[in-house]
Amino acid sequence: MTDAPVSFDVLIVGAGHGGAQAAIALRQRKVEGTIALLGDEPELPYERPPLSKDYLAGDKPFERILIRPAIFWADRDVTLLPGRSVVSVDPVAHSVTTADGETIGYRTLIWATGGAPRRLSCSGHDLRGVHGVRTRADVDRMIAELPAVSRVIVVGGGYIGLEAAAVLTKLGKHVTVLEAAPRVLARVAGPALSDFYEAEHRAHGVDVHTGVTVACIEERDGAACGVRLGDGTVLPGEMVVVGIGIVPAVGPLLDAGAAGGNGVMVDPLCRTSLPDVFAIGDCAAHANGFADDAVIRLESVQNANDQATTVARLLAGEEVPYDAVPWFWSNQYDLKLQTVGLSTGYDATVLRGDPATRSFSVVYLRGGRVIALDCVNATRDYVQGRALVLGRAVVDPALLADAGVPLKEMLPA
Repeated sequence: MTDAPVSFDVLIVGAGHGGAQAAIALRQRKVEGTIALLGDEPELPYERPPLSKDYLAGDKPFERILIRPAIFWADRDVTLLPGRSVVSVDPVAHSVTTADGETIGYRTLIWATGGAPRRLSCSGHDLRGVHGVRTRADVDRMIAELPAVSRVIVVGGGYIGLEAAAVLTKLGKHVTVLEAAPRVLARVAGPALSDFYEAEHRAHGVDVHTGVTVACIEERDGAACGVRLGDGTVLPGEMVVVGIGIVPAVGPLLDAGAAGGNGVMVDPLCRTSLPDVFAIGDCAAHANGFADDAVIRLESVQNANDQATTVARLLAGEEVPYDAVPWFWSNQYDLKLQTVGLSTGYDATVLRGDPATRSFSVVYLRGGRVIALDCVNATRDYVQGRALVLGRAVVDPALLADAGVPLKEMLPA
């Protein structure tokens, strides 16, 4: 790492997947000039998905989840600026100011800050023993406390919460999952998948409570000792893990006049309304063709990487609008869930295969067209189903349900 110059040709704020990929893609496309990658953590850029899985479980040391080693960035003349957070942006002066009062100039600014874990608003939300799962430091604090913990309460039945529940169960903890919606995964999947994952977690000894609210975190000696539900029930636990989404980290951009709200608005080339300022990844709100052009934020590695590549191409002189089919994955126990497309707004589902075999797919339709698939231990369906989503294919539901017929044979001529 070298001392930072006052200004950079490209300043990337946010050193997660999107920011790191932007720097990588710029150099791959022979974009010259100075590039700086500024992040608010002290570490080299690293992968986020393993935090709630392999890293928490102790299966992967931190060095194995680095996006690239230190020598990689040095060889490509990418200046790393770790341990800094940007508090303001001056779009006229083309500069940012950090929390330490440092001013850094830019010709082009790429905002890739992601977001911060959404916190509970009830009393006790900031007690010792209450954790989010977003950074290495978050998970390191959990790991340090785990030897003294026998019972864990996970607030939030989405992917992060369920992944953490699976790992903590594997580590021998008694885990309770609390979800405000009527079913787990309610915001991202249909009832068939929700029912399957709830049953799997129960089979592994996890207590799952749906349709419940958290009134407060109970305290003993300055630390969490349980959760009081809205109906007055108190569930004991020495650790509380909160996985209820993120708040996009876009305050400085919005304060500078950028259009947005729940994220910062970007066009198909990931440009914000501010001159020479781009935004990518979890914090970028965009009209997505796979969601009927609804304005959404996509919280996935794929989206961060693809939008980073869109910006790099543009800065290299190649104008290619972002239009990638979304995909996601989640590992829980011995189950590999792979999702392609967005099921938002579906009006019908087709179950392909038998959940009892622990290998099946759920196909989502809207107006008769295939818009998404959730594939559990069914990689072939995931790979072949991508073409159906891309082609907005219309397929007879009875044919889709026949797991003996490969999806690739259902593509229109």
